[in-house]
Amino acid sequence: MRFMIIRKADQATEAGVLPSGELLAAMIKYNEEMIQAGVMQAGEGLQPSSKGARIKFTGGKPTVTDGPFAETKELIAGFTMIQVKSREEAIAWVKRWPALDADGGVELELRQVFEAEDFGDALTPELRETEERLRAASAKL
Repeated sequence: MRFMIIRKADQATEAGVLPSGELLAAMIKYNEEMIQAGVMQAGEGLQPSSKGARIKFTGGKPTVTDGPFAETKELIAGFTMIQVKSREEAIAWVKRWPALDADGGVELELRQVFEAEDFGDALTPELRETEERLRAASAKL
């Protein structure tokens, strides 16, 4: 089972405040523990929404709105992808998140990632083959 740990944005991340050396060391240690356990697949921090854009489609036509975006609680500041055996194991890893983050007031969200088998008959053998080929190609980039 794959899960995404979403680090919610806050005033500091939206202001572009970089983590301290102490927090960076704690995050690197946490990531290292997950890598050694064989559960971490990826993880990245994100720039503030002031450097981003939203693209909304109406009637199939895109409209681009540049950041920043007002609702900080709806934004994310980073993510970590993990692969574990259960939701409970994923929660156990999230509970180990470094307490230094956001001075102990960080908000994280855990979301399970869809797997091919979740789509049932809608993912035909032909679509599954194409999807697997695309995944393999993107892994080479």
